[in-house]
Amino acid sequence: MTRFIFITGGVVSSLGKGLASAALGALLQARGFKVRLRKLDPYLNVDPGTMSPYQHGEVYVTDDGAETDLDLGHYERFTGVGAKKSDNVTTGRIYSDVIAKERRGDYLGATIQVIPHVTDAIKNFVISDLEDEDFILCEIGGTVGDIEGLPFLEAIRQLGNDLGRERAMYLHLTLIPYIAAAGELKTKPTQHSVKELLSLGIQPDMLLCRSEHPLPDGERRKIALFCNVREDAVIQGLDAKSIYEVPIRYHEEGMDDVVCRHFGIKAPQPDLTTWKDIHVRKTKPEGEVSIAVVGKYTGLLDAYKSLSEALDHGGIANNVKVNFNWIDSQIFEGDTPLEYLEDTHGILVPGGFGERGAEGKILAAKFARERGIPYFGICFGMQMAVIEAARNLAGISDASSTEFGETDEPVVGLMTEWLKGNALEKRKSDGDLGGTMRLGAYDCELAENSRVRSIYGQSDISERHRHRYEVNTDYRERLEAAGMKFSGMSPDGILPEIVEYPDHPWFIGVQFHPELKSKPFDAHPLFTSFIRAAVNQSRLV
Repeated sequence: MTRFIFITGGVVSSLGKGLASAALGALLQARGFKVRLRKLDPYLNVDPGTMSPYQHGEVYVTDDGAETDLDLGHYERFTGVGAKKSDNVTTGRIYSDVIAKERRGDYLGATIQVIPHVTDAIKNFVISDLEDEDFILCEIGGTVGDIEGLPFLEAIRQLGNDLGRERAMYLHLTLIPYIAAAGELKTKPTQHSVKELLSLGIQPDMLLCRSEHPLPDGERRKIALFCNVREDAVIQGLDAKSIYEVPIRYHEEGMDDVVCRHFGIKAPQPDLTTWKDIHVRKTKPEGEVSIAVVGKYTGLLDAYKSLSEALDHGGIANNVKVNFNWIDSQIFEGDTPLEYLEDTHGILVPGGFGERGAEGKILAAKFARERGIPYFGICFGMQMAVIEAARNLAGISDASSTEFGETDEPVVGLMTEWLKGNALEKRKSDGDLGGTMRLGAYDCELAENSRVRSIYGQSDISERHRHRYEVNTDYRERLEAAGMKFSGMSPDGILPEIVEYPDHPWFIGVQFHPELKSKPFDAHPLFTSFIRAAVNQSRLV
Protein backbone atom coordinates (compact mmCIF):
# COMPACT_ATOMS: atom_id res chain seq x y z
CA MET A 1 0.00 0.00 0.00
CA THR A 2 1.48 3.30 -1.14
CA ARG A 3 1.19 6.18 1.34
CA PHE A 4 1.35 9.85 0.38
CA ILE A 5 2.99 12.72 2.25
CA PHE A 6 2.12 16.20 0.94
CA ILE A 7 4.64 18.95 1.73
CA THR A 8 3.52 22.58 1.66
CA GLY A 9 5.27 25.81 2.61
CA GLY A 10 4.09 28.98 4.31
CA VAL A 11 5.08 32.49 5.45
CA VAL A 12 7.91 33.02 2.93
CA SER A 13 9.55 31.21 0.06
CA SER A 14 13.08 29.73 0.05
CA LEU A 15 12.68 27.95 3.39
CA GLY A 16 13.94 24.71 1.92
CA LYS A 17 10.87 22.57 1.10
CA GLY A 18 12.86 20.65 -1.49
CA LEU A 19 15.66 19.92 0.95
CA ALA A 20 13.18 18.96 3.69
CA SER A 21 11.37 16.61 1.32
CA ALA A 22 14.66 15.04 0.21
CA ALA A 23 15.87 14.63 3.80
CA LEU A 24 12.61 12.98 4.89
CA GLY A 25 12.81 10.69 1.85
CA ALA A 26 16.35 9.70 2.86
CA LEU A 27 15.24 9.00 6.45
CA LEU A 28 12.33 6.79 5.36
CA GLN A 29 14.64 5.02 2.93
CA ALA A 30 17.16 4.43 5.76
CA ARG A 31 14.33 2.77 7.72
CA GLY A 32 13.88 0.26 4.90
CA PHE A 33 11.05 1.86 2.92
CA LYS A 34 10.92 2.36 -0.83
CA VAL A 35 10.32 6.03 -1.62
CA ARG A 36 9.72 8.32 -4.59
CA LEU A 37 9.54 12.11 -4.54
CA ARG A 38 7.43 14.40 -6.76
CA LYS A 39 7.10 18.13 -7.29
CA LEU A 40 4.00 20.10 -8.31
CA ASP A 41 4.96 23.55 -9.65
CA PRO A 42 2.23 26.22 -9.86
CA TYR A 43 3.82 28.38 -12.58
CA LEU A 44 2.26 28.52 -16.05
CA ASN A 45 5.37 27.52 -18.01
CA VAL A 46 4.98 24.02 -19.43
CA ASP A 47 8.41 23.22 -17.94
CA PRO A 48 11.42 25.25 -16.79
CA GLY A 49 13.31 24.54 -20.03
CA THR A 50 12.82 28.01 -21.57
CA MET A 51 13.07 29.96 -18.29
CA SER A 52 16.09 32.11 -17.51
CA PRO A 53 18.42 30.62 -14.88
CA TYR A 54 18.08 33.94 -13.06
CA GLN A 55 14.34 33.30 -12.83
CA HIS A 56 14.34 29.67 -11.85
CA GLY A 57 17.83 28.40 -11.20
CA GLU A 58 19.12 25.35 -13.01
CA VAL A 59 17.04 23.02 -15.16
CA TYR A 60 17.41 19.47 -13.90
CA VAL A 61 17.28 16.80 -16.62
CA THR A 62 16.14 13.21 -16.02
CA ASP A 63 17.24 10.05 -17.82
CA ASP A 64 14.00 9.98 -19.78
CA GLY A 65 14.54 13.52 -21.06
CA ALA A 66 12.32 15.68 -18.85
CA GLU A 67 13.38 19.26 -18.08
CA THR A 68 12.38 19.64 -14.46
CA ASP A 69 12.67 21.70 -11.30
CA LEU A 70 16.01 21.80 -9.49
CA ASP A 71 14.40 20.24 -6.40
CA LEU A 72 14.35 16.93 -8.27
CA GLY A 73 18.14 17.14 -8.11
CA HIS A 74 17.90 17.23 -4.30
CA TYR A 75 15.59 14.22 -4.41
CA GLU A 76 18.02 12.18 -6.48
CA ARG A 77 21.11 13.22 -4.51
CA PHE A 78 19.56 12.30 -1.17
CA THR A 79 17.82 9.05 -2.15
CA GLY A 80 19.64 7.79 -5.23
CA VAL A 81 16.21 7.16 -6.84
CA GLY A 82 16.27 8.30 -10.48
CA ALA A 83 13.65 10.95 -11.21
CA LYS A 84 11.28 10.57 -14.17
CA LYS A 85 8.97 12.70 -16.29
CA SER A 86 6.13 11.56 -14.06
CA ASP A 87 7.76 13.20 -11.01
CA ASN A 88 7.31 16.85 -11.99
CA VAL A 89 4.36 18.76 -13.40
CA THR A 90 3.43 22.42 -13.78
CA THR A 91 0.20 24.35 -14.08
CA GLY A 92 1.15 24.93 -17.71
CA ARG A 93 1.37 21.18 -18.38
CA ILE A 94 -1.90 20.46 -16.55
CA TYR A 95 -3.83 23.15 -18.42
CA SER A 96 -2.26 22.15 -21.77
CA ASP A 97 -3.43 18.58 -21.27
CA VAL A 98 -6.93 19.63 -20.13
CA ILE A 99 -7.38 22.00 -23.09
CA ALA A 100 -6.09 19.36 -25.52
CA LYS A 101 -8.71 16.92 -24.18
CA GLU A 102 -11.43 19.54 -24.51
CA ARG A 103 -10.45 20.21 -28.13
CA ARG A 104 -10.60 16.48 -28.89
CA GLY A 105 -14.07 16.28 -27.37
CA ASP A 106 -12.99 13.96 -24.54
CA TYR A 107 -15.26 15.81 -22.10
CA LEU A 108 -18.35 15.24 -24.28
CA GLY A 109 -19.35 18.87 -24.40
CA ALA A 110 -19.10 19.54 -20.64
CA THR A 111 -18.23 22.99 -19.29
CA ILE A 112 -14.55 22.75 -18.32
CA GLN A 113 -13.87 24.07 -14.83
CA VAL A 114 -11.01 24.19 -12.32
CA ILE A 115 -13.09 21.85 -10.15
CA PRO A 116 -13.37 19.05 -11.12
CA HIS A 117 -11.42 18.96 -14.37
CA VAL A 118 -8.15 20.67 -13.43
CA THR A 119 -8.07 19.23 -9.92
CA ASP A 120 -8.85 15.75 -11.29
CA ALA A 121 -5.92 16.09 -13.71
CA ILE A 122 -3.62 17.01 -10.81
CA LYS A 123 -4.90 14.11 -8.70
CA ASN A 124 -4.41 11.68 -11.58
CA PHE A 125 -0.85 12.89 -11.97
CA VAL A 126 -0.07 12.42 -8.26
CA ILE A 127 -1.32 8.83 -8.15
CA SER A 128 -0.11 7.76 -11.62
CA ASP A 129 2.94 5.70 -12.55
CA LEU A 130 3.14 3.94 -9.20
CA GLU A 131 5.10 0.74 -8.74
CA ASP A 132 5.71 -0.81 -5.33
CA GLU A 133 6.67 2.38 -3.46
CA ASP A 134 5.88 2.54 0.23
CA PHE A 135 5.86 6.34 0.23
CA ILE A 136 5.27 9.06 -2.36
CA LEU A 137 6.47 12.42 -1.06
CA CYS A 138 4.75 15.17 -2.99
CA GLU A 139 6.03 18.74 -2.66
CA ILE A 140 3.77 21.63 -3.71
CA GLY A 141 5.80 24.58 -4.97
CA GLY A 142 5.20 28.17 -3.92
CA THR A 143 3.75 29.48 -0.67
CA VAL A 144 0.32 28.91 0.84
CA GLY A 145 -1.74 31.97 -0.06
CA ASP A 146 -0.36 32.26 -3.60
CA ILE A 147 -3.30 32.43 -5.99
CA GLU A 148 -1.66 30.17 -8.59
CA GLY A 149 -1.21 27.39 -6.05
CA LEU A 150 -4.90 27.08 -5.13
CA PRO A 151 -5.82 24.31 -7.62
CA PHE A 152 -2.95 22.15 -6.33
CA LEU A 153 -3.91 22.67 -2.68
CA GLU A 154 -7.53 21.85 -3.48
CA ALA A 155 -6.38 18.71 -5.32
CA ILE A 156 -4.33 17.43 -2.37
CA ARG A 157 -7.22 18.26 -0.01
CA GLN A 158 -9.47 16.06 -2.12
CA LEU A 159 -6.79 13.36 -2.26
CA GLY A 160 -6.62 13.34 1.53
CA ASN A 161 -10.34 12.48 1.57
CA ASP A 162 -10.05 9.97 -1.27
CA LEU A 163 -7.10 8.13 0.25
CA GLY A 164 -8.11 8.35 3.91
CA ARG A 165 -5.99 9.22 6.93
CA GLU A 166 -4.25 5.83 6.82
CA ARG A 167 -2.72 6.73 3.42
CA ALA A 168 -2.30 10.54 3.48
CA MET A 169 -0.34 12.97 5.64
CA TYR A 170 0.24 16.72 5.43
CA LEU A 171 3.57 18.32 6.40
CA HIS A 172 3.70 22.12 6.51
CA LEU A 173 7.02 23.96 6.44
CA THR A 174 6.94 27.36 8.08
CA LEU A 175 9.11 30.11 9.56
CA ILE A 176 9.65 31.18 13.15
CA PRO A 177 11.36 34.59 12.79
CA TYR A 178 13.63 36.03 15.47
CA ILE A 179 13.09 39.70 16.29
CA ALA A 180 16.47 40.89 17.53
CA ALA A 181 15.15 44.13 19.05
CA ALA A 182 12.72 42.17 21.21
CA GLY A 183 15.04 39.22 21.70
CA GLU A 184 12.15 36.86 20.92
CA LEU A 185 11.07 34.17 18.52
CA LYS A 186 7.67 34.96 17.04
CA THR A 187 5.11 32.21 16.42
CA LYS A 188 2.38 34.41 14.95
CA PRO A 189 3.49 34.07 11.28
CA THR A 190 3.26 30.30 11.66
CA GLN A 191 -0.17 30.54 13.24
CA HIS A 192 -1.38 32.71 10.33
CA SER A 193 0.13 30.33 7.79
CA VAL A 194 -1.65 27.34 9.31
CA LYS A 195 -4.86 29.38 9.50
CA GLU A 196 -4.52 30.04 5.75
CA LEU A 197 -4.05 26.32 5.16
CA LEU A 198 -7.05 25.48 7.34
CA SER A 199 -9.21 27.90 5.38
CA LEU A 200 -8.47 25.72 2.34
CA GLY A 201 -9.62 22.61 4.21
CA ILE A 202 -6.17 21.18 5.05
CA GLN A 203 -5.16 20.38 8.63
CA PRO A 204 -1.40 19.79 8.83
CA ASP A 205 -0.27 16.67 10.70
CA MET A 206 3.27 17.91 11.22
CA LEU A 207 4.88 21.35 11.31
CA LEU A 208 8.53 21.82 10.38
CA CYS A 209 9.53 25.16 11.85
CA ARG A 210 12.58 26.75 10.25
CA SER A 211 14.44 29.04 12.60
CA GLU A 212 17.86 30.52 13.24
CA HIS A 213 17.48 29.94 16.98
CA PRO A 214 16.41 26.86 19.01
CA LEU A 215 12.66 26.60 19.60
CA PRO A 216 11.91 26.73 23.38
CA ASP A 217 9.41 24.26 24.84
CA GLY A 218 7.00 27.10 25.63
CA GLU A 219 6.86 28.25 22.00
CA ARG A 220 6.57 24.67 20.82
CA ARG A 221 3.54 24.12 23.09
CA LYS A 222 2.02 27.41 21.94
CA ILE A 223 2.36 26.43 18.27
CA ALA A 224 0.88 23.00 18.94
CA LEU A 225 -2.06 24.53 20.84
CA PHE A 226 -2.97 27.20 18.31
CA CYS A 227 -2.31 25.08 15.22
CA ASN A 228 -4.08 21.94 16.46
CA VAL A 229 -0.98 19.77 16.07
CA ARG A 230 0.56 17.36 18.57
CA GLU A 231 3.46 18.92 20.45
CA ASP A 232 5.91 16.21 19.37
CA ALA A 233 4.84 16.83 15.76
CA VAL A 234 6.20 20.39 15.94
CA ILE A 235 9.72 19.85 14.56
CA GLN A 236 12.39 22.53 14.66
CA GLY A 237 14.53 22.98 11.58
CA LEU A 238 17.68 24.87 12.51
CA ASP A 239 20.31 26.04 10.04
CA ALA A 240 22.94 23.34 9.40
CA LYS A 241 26.63 23.59 8.52
CA SER A 242 26.02 21.34 5.54
CA ILE A 243 22.86 20.24 3.74
CA TYR A 244 24.05 16.65 4.21
CA GLU A 245 23.72 17.11 7.96
CA VAL A 246 19.99 17.76 7.61
CA PRO A 247 18.80 14.09 7.62
CA ILE A 248 20.72 13.52 10.86
CA ARG A 249 19.27 16.69 12.44
CA TYR A 250 15.69 15.91 11.42
CA HIS A 251 15.95 12.36 12.74
CA GLU A 252 17.19 13.67 16.08
CA GLU A 253 14.11 15.92 16.15
CA GLY A 254 11.89 12.90 15.56
CA MET A 255 10.56 13.72 12.08
CA ASP A 256 10.55 10.14 10.78
CA ASP A 257 9.09 8.88 14.07
CA VAL A 258 6.11 11.25 13.61
CA VAL A 259 5.54 9.85 10.10
CA CYS A 260 5.65 6.22 11.31
CA ARG A 261 3.29 6.99 14.18
CA HIS A 262 0.84 8.79 11.89
CA PHE A 263 0.57 5.77 9.62
CA GLY A 264 0.69 3.24 12.46
CA ILE A 265 3.92 1.69 11.17
CA LYS A 266 6.52 -0.05 13.29
CA ALA A 267 9.89 0.16 11.58
CA PRO A 268 13.52 -0.19 12.69
CA GLN A 269 15.50 2.93 13.47
CA PRO A 270 17.29 4.30 10.40
CA ASP A 271 20.90 3.41 9.68
CA LEU A 272 22.49 6.84 9.21
CA THR A 273 26.12 5.65 9.11
CA THR A 274 26.59 6.88 5.54
CA TRP A 275 25.22 10.35 6.32
CA LYS A 276 27.36 10.61 9.46
CA ASP A 277 30.45 9.68 7.45
CA ILE A 278 29.59 12.29 4.80
CA HIS A 279 29.08 14.90 7.53
CA VAL A 280 32.47 14.14 9.11
CA ARG A 281 34.23 14.32 5.75
CA LYS A 282 32.45 17.59 4.98
CA THR A 283 33.20 19.26 8.31
CA LYS A 284 36.65 17.79 9.05
CA PRO A 285 38.51 17.63 5.73
CA GLU A 286 42.21 16.79 5.51
CA GLY A 287 42.97 19.60 3.07
CA GLU A 288 41.42 22.08 0.66
CA VAL A 289 41.53 23.07 -3.00
CA SER A 290 40.40 26.15 -4.90
CA ILE A 291 38.24 25.67 -8.00
CA ALA A 292 37.45 28.56 -10.35
CA VAL A 293 34.03 28.21 -11.98
CA VAL A 294 34.01 30.48 -15.04
CA GLY A 295 30.36 30.93 -16.01
CA LYS A 296 27.77 33.49 -17.09
CA TYR A 297 25.12 33.01 -14.37
CA THR A 298 27.35 33.52 -11.34
CA GLY A 299 24.98 36.19 -10.02
CA LEU A 300 22.58 33.39 -8.99
CA LEU A 301 24.36 30.29 -7.79
CA ASP A 302 21.17 28.19 -7.97
CA ALA A 303 21.84 28.22 -11.72
CA TYR A 304 24.72 25.84 -10.96
CA LYS A 305 23.19 23.90 -8.05
CA SER A 306 23.97 20.37 -9.26
CA LEU A 307 27.43 21.50 -10.34
CA SER A 308 28.42 22.93 -6.96
CA GLU A 309 27.05 19.83 -5.23
CA ALA A 310 28.96 17.50 -7.57
CA LEU A 311 32.20 19.41 -6.85
CA ASP A 312 31.45 19.02 -3.15
CA HIS A 313 30.95 15.28 -3.73
CA GLY A 314 34.36 15.14 -5.41
CA GLY A 315 35.76 16.87 -2.32
CA ILE A 316 34.01 14.39 0.01
CA ALA A 317 35.44 11.46 -2.02
CA ASN A 318 38.96 12.93 -1.67
CA ASN A 319 38.38 14.14 1.91
CA VAL A 320 39.16 17.76 1.02
CA LYS A 321 37.23 21.00 1.23
CA VAL A 322 36.40 22.60 -2.12
CA ASN A 323 36.59 26.40 -2.13
CA PHE A 324 34.67 27.99 -4.99
CA ASN A 325 35.80 31.04 -6.92
CA TRP A 326 32.78 32.06 -8.99
CA ILE A 327 33.94 34.19 -11.92
CA ASP A 328 31.81 35.96 -14.52
CA SER A 329 33.39 34.94 -17.84
CA GLN A 330 32.76 38.41 -19.29
CA ILE A 331 35.47 39.97 -17.10
CA PHE A 332 38.14 38.12 -19.10
CA GLU A 333 37.08 39.69 -22.34
CA GLY A 334 38.66 43.04 -21.48
CA ASP A 335 41.34 41.76 -19.14
CA THR A 336 43.85 38.97 -18.63
CA PRO A 337 42.74 35.85 -16.79
CA LEU A 338 46.00 35.77 -14.86
CA GLU A 339 44.98 37.88 -11.90
CA TYR A 340 41.78 35.89 -11.45
CA LEU A 341 43.11 32.38 -12.04
CA GLU A 342 46.76 32.30 -10.93
CA ASP A 343 46.01 30.88 -7.44
CA THR A 344 43.44 28.34 -8.57
CA HIS A 345 44.01 24.58 -8.52
CA GLY A 346 41.41 23.73 -11.15
CA ILE A 347 39.21 25.50 -13.69
CA LEU A 348 35.70 24.42 -14.57
CA VAL A 349 33.67 25.96 -17.40
CA PRO A 350 30.02 24.88 -17.12
CA GLY A 351 27.17 24.73 -19.58
CA GLY A 352 25.27 27.74 -20.86
CA PHE A 353 23.59 29.21 -23.90
CA GLY A 354 24.35 32.20 -26.10
CA GLU A 355 27.33 34.27 -27.16
CA ARG A 356 27.58 36.46 -24.05
CA GLY A 357 30.70 35.53 -22.09
CA ALA A 358 31.84 32.94 -24.67
CA GLU A 359 35.20 34.60 -25.42
CA GLY A 360 35.95 34.68 -21.69
CA LYS A 361 35.36 30.94 -21.48
CA ILE A 362 37.66 30.40 -24.46
CA LEU A 363 40.37 32.40 -22.68
CA ALA A 364 39.89 30.32 -19.52
CA ALA A 365 40.39 27.11 -21.55
CA LYS A 366 43.53 28.59 -23.16
CA PHE A 367 44.91 29.60 -19.76
CA ALA A 368 44.36 26.09 -18.34
CA ARG A 369 45.88 24.38 -21.39
CA GLU A 370 49.00 26.54 -21.51
CA ARG A 371 49.70 26.49 -17.77
CA GLY A 372 48.92 22.82 -17.12
CA ILE A 373 46.06 23.57 -14.73
CA PRO A 374 43.31 20.89 -14.46
CA TYR A 375 40.43 21.89 -16.73
CA PHE A 376 36.91 20.49 -16.78
CA GLY A 377 34.66 21.69 -19.60
CA ILE A 378 30.98 20.70 -19.41
CA CYS A 379 28.67 21.03 -22.45
CA PHE A 380 29.30 24.62 -23.59
CA GLY A 381 32.60 24.43 -21.69
CA MET A 382 33.71 21.55 -23.91
CA GLN A 383 32.64 23.41 -27.05
CA MET A 384 34.65 26.50 -26.06
CA ALA A 385 37.71 24.33 -25.35
CA VAL A 386 37.41 22.82 -28.85
CA ILE A 387 37.09 26.27 -30.46
CA GLU A 388 40.17 27.39 -28.49
CA ALA A 389 42.12 24.37 -29.77
CA ALA A 390 40.97 25.01 -33.33
CA ARG A 391 42.05 28.66 -33.22
CA ASN A 392 45.34 28.35 -31.39
CA LEU A 393 46.61 24.83 -32.15
CA ALA A 394 45.04 23.81 -35.47
CA GLY A 395 45.45 27.22 -37.13
CA ILE A 396 41.72 27.74 -37.81
CA SER A 397 41.66 31.39 -36.77
CA ASP A 398 37.99 31.95 -37.64
CA ALA A 399 36.75 28.90 -35.73
CA SER A 400 33.40 29.59 -34.11
CA SER A 401 29.94 28.22 -33.33
CA THR A 402 26.83 28.70 -35.46
CA GLU A 403 25.09 29.54 -32.17
CA PHE A 404 26.83 32.92 -32.42
CA GLY A 405 25.79 33.56 -36.04
CA GLU A 406 26.97 32.53 -39.51
CA THR A 407 30.61 31.45 -39.75
CA ASP A 408 32.93 30.04 -42.39
CA GLU A 409 34.45 27.66 -39.84
CA PRO A 410 31.55 26.03 -37.92
CA VAL A 411 33.60 23.96 -35.48
CA VAL A 412 30.44 23.82 -33.36
CA GLY A 413 27.10 23.58 -35.15
CA LEU A 414 23.38 22.95 -34.65
CA MET A 415 22.35 19.34 -34.49
CA THR A 416 19.45 18.67 -36.81
CA GLU A 417 19.33 14.91 -36.35
CA TRP A 418 20.70 12.24 -34.05
CA LEU A 419 19.96 8.66 -33.03
CA LYS A 420 18.00 7.86 -29.86
CA GLY A 421 18.07 4.09 -29.59
CA ASN A 422 16.89 2.89 -32.98
CA ALA A 423 14.95 6.07 -33.76
CA LEU A 424 16.27 9.06 -35.67
CA GLU A 425 15.41 12.32 -33.87
CA LYS A 426 15.08 15.39 -36.14
CA ARG A 427 14.85 19.11 -35.39
CA LYS A 428 14.49 22.25 -37.49
CA SER A 429 16.84 25.17 -36.87
CA ASP A 430 13.88 27.55 -36.66
CA GLY A 431 11.64 25.28 -34.55
CA ASP A 432 10.30 25.86 -31.02
CA LEU A 433 12.89 26.22 -28.29
CA GLY A 434 11.09 24.15 -25.67
CA GLY A 435 11.85 20.45 -25.79
CA THR A 436 13.84 20.63 -29.03
CA MET A 437 17.21 19.76 -27.58
CA ARG A 438 19.04 16.52 -27.21
CA LEU A 439 17.62 15.67 -23.81
CA GLY A 440 18.10 12.79 -21.41
CA ALA A 441 20.39 9.78 -21.25
CA TYR A 442 22.49 8.74 -24.26
CA ASP A 443 25.19 6.09 -24.63
CA CYS A 444 28.83 6.90 -25.27
CA GLU A 445 31.76 4.69 -26.25
CA LEU A 446 35.15 5.46 -24.71
CA ALA A 447 38.40 5.14 -26.65
CA GLU A 448 41.01 2.60 -25.58
CA ASN A 449 43.99 3.96 -23.63
CA SER A 450 42.14 7.22 -22.94
CA ARG A 451 42.13 9.04 -19.62
CA VAL A 452 38.31 8.94 -19.41
CA ARG A 453 38.27 5.17 -19.92
CA SER A 454 40.62 4.72 -16.97
CA ILE A 455 38.49 7.14 -14.89
CA TYR A 456 35.22 5.31 -15.59
CA GLY A 457 36.81 1.86 -15.53
CA GLN A 458 34.60 0.73 -18.44
CA SER A 459 34.25 1.15 -22.19
CA ASP A 460 30.58 2.14 -22.45
CA ILE A 461 28.78 4.78 -20.39
CA SER A 462 25.41 6.54 -20.30
CA GLU A 463 25.14 10.23 -19.41
CA ARG A 464 22.48 12.95 -19.52
CA HIS A 465 22.43 15.63 -22.19
CA ARG A 466 20.83 19.05 -22.63
CA HIS A 467 22.03 20.93 -25.70
CA ARG A 468 21.24 21.96 -29.27
CA TYR A 469 24.77 22.36 -30.58
CA GLU A 470 27.51 19.80 -31.02
CA VAL A 471 31.18 19.73 -32.04
CA ASN A 472 31.44 19.19 -35.80
CA THR A 473 33.16 15.84 -36.52
CA ASP A 474 34.39 17.20 -39.86
CA TYR A 475 37.12 18.97 -37.86
CA ARG A 476 38.14 15.90 -35.88
CA GLU A 477 41.15 14.99 -38.04
CA ARG A 478 42.70 18.46 -37.87
CA LEU A 479 42.07 18.80 -34.13
CA GLU A 480 43.55 15.38 -33.33
CA ALA A 481 46.59 16.22 -35.45
CA ALA A 482 46.99 19.32 -33.27
CA GLY A 483 46.96 17.22 -30.07
CA MET A 484 43.31 17.10 -28.94
CA LYS A 485 42.01 13.53 -28.65
CA PHE A 486 38.35 12.66 -29.25
CA SER A 487 38.11 10.04 -26.51
CA GLY A 488 34.33 9.56 -26.37
CA MET A 489 31.90 9.23 -29.29
CA SER A 490 28.24 8.34 -29.77
CA PRO A 491 27.77 4.64 -30.69
CA ASP A 492 27.22 5.58 -34.36
CA GLY A 493 30.54 7.47 -34.35
CA ILE A 494 28.95 10.77 -35.48
CA LEU A 495 28.67 12.90 -32.33
CA PRO A 496 31.75 13.80 -30.27
CA GLU A 497 31.00 13.38 -26.56
CA ILE A 498 34.42 13.75 -24.87
CA VAL A 499 37.73 15.42 -25.73
CA GLU A 500 41.01 15.42 -23.80
CA TYR A 501 44.70 16.28 -24.07
CA PRO A 502 46.81 13.16 -23.41
CA ASP A 503 49.91 15.28 -22.62
CA HIS A 504 48.11 17.56 -20.11
CA PRO A 505 47.94 16.79 -16.35
CA TRP A 506 44.11 16.80 -16.56
CA PHE A 507 42.14 18.41 -19.36
CA ILE A 508 38.75 16.92 -20.21
CA GLY A 509 35.72 18.32 -21.99
CA VAL A 510 32.38 16.48 -22.03
CA GLN A 511 29.25 17.28 -24.04
CA PHE A 512 26.95 15.84 -21.38
CA HIS A 513 26.20 16.91 -17.80
CA PRO A 514 27.87 14.48 -15.37
CA GLU A 515 26.92 16.67 -12.40
CA LEU A 516 23.31 15.44 -12.75
CA LYS A 517 24.25 11.90 -11.72
CA SER A 518 26.56 12.65 -8.81
CA LYS A 519 25.58 11.72 -5.23
CA PRO A 520 27.25 12.56 -1.89
CA PHE A 521 27.53 8.82 -1.17
CA ASP A 522 28.52 8.00 -4.78
CA ALA A 523 30.50 10.87 -6.31
CA HIS A 524 30.65 10.94 -10.10
CA PRO A 525 34.00 9.49 -11.23
CA LEU A 526 34.85 12.55 -13.36
CA PHE A 527 34.39 14.91 -10.40
CA THR A 528 36.32 12.59 -8.10
CA SER A 529 39.19 12.50 -10.61
CA PHE A 530 39.05 16.27 -11.28
CA ILE A 531 39.28 17.15 -7.57
CA ARG A 532 42.12 14.62 -7.16
CA ALA A 533 43.97 16.38 -10.00
CA ALA A 534 43.30 19.72 -8.27
CA VAL A 535 44.77 18.29 -5.03
CA ASN A 536 47.91 17.29 -6.96
CA GLN A 537 48.03 20.77 -8.50
CA SER A 538 47.79 22.37 -5.02
CA ARG A 539 50.92 20.50 -3.98
CA LEU A 540 52.82 21.96 -6.93
CA VAL A 541 51.84 25.58 -6.23
